[in-house]
Amino acid sequence: MRRLRVGFAGTPPFAARALAAILDAGHEVPLVLTQPDRPSGRGLATVASAVKALAQERDIAVLQPPTLRSDEARAPLLAIPLDVLVVAAYGLILPPAVLSWPRFGCLNIHASLLPRWRGAAPIQHAILAGDAVTGVTIMQMDAGLDTGPMVSTAETRIDRSDTAGALTERLAGMGADAIVGTLERLQSEGALAATPQPAGGAMYAAKIDTGQAMLEWSQAAEALERKVRAFDPAPGTRFTLAGDSVKVWSAEVGSGAGQPGTVVNISRDAIEVACGDGSLRLLMVQPPGGKRMSASAFAAGRRLVPGSKLI
Repeated sequence: MRRLRVGFAGTPPFAARALAAILDAGHEVPLVLTQPDRPSGRGLATVASAVKALAQERDIAVLQPPTLRSDEARAPLLAIPLDVLVVAAYGLILPPAVLSWPRFGCLNIHASLLPRWRGAAPIQHAILAGDAVTGVTIMQMDAGLDTGPMVSTAETRIDRSDTAGALTERLAGMGADAIVGTLERLQSEGALAATPQPAGGAMYAAKIDTGQAMLEWSQAAEALERKVRAFDPAPGTRFTLAGDSVKVWSAEVGSGAGQPGTVVNISRDAIEVACGDGSLRLLMVQPPGGKRMSASAFAAGRRLVPGSKLI
């Protein structure tokens, strides 16, 4: 039986996990699309995406168009015959000409149970909202934003300890397994059954940026604890002390109360800060220019006492 000719479009490690699984399953991948190389790190050195690095390691042709909107940008792609294009966290909108390019269209690996959390940051928003369950959806792509019919889904519970990083890793493995199973069905049956997304329950997951990183102490402690987990590893959450921006990497809901932003207790393992509802126990922080440290060590170094004010 002839293996499928599978194009792949993706950028971060989440996508690279799926590409590796497709290659390991024996499918022919003649082309990989990924975002252009970007400056990264303190030195702003140009770094290739995880997908590009894997493609080059496996000796696969890579194209990095900055846009797919023009005929000129699309021409090198459309000249390559494909059975299907798999898309995972690519970062560019696919115009109609690209969506209709492969024989069986385009399949997207989306990290939520659609229609909940369409958009760029479904994992972070699921944690922020306190969702108990999330998952991955394999979707037949159309011209809308994550609106296409669903081919398959897989669920996982969101644990109270899950950070966005941990949940992304778990969903990446689930997405890789799901797309390999989907391609196997397509290869053996020559078609894929798809179900329209439910009419209700759609939610949009906007991109997370650094402007949202500050902890707003007027909010409930439970909401802030979820934000700490949702913004780990990026962009991280922060508070301000004496003009310094301090990152928070681990926290839990406490039992104290007081004026929001006020330190109500300092223990051997935490700095407890009053919130709009309840309190937040900071466990692991990172001062500017420093390394991650226990909140208690930070408190000792900064001589924090109950009544100190955080912004």
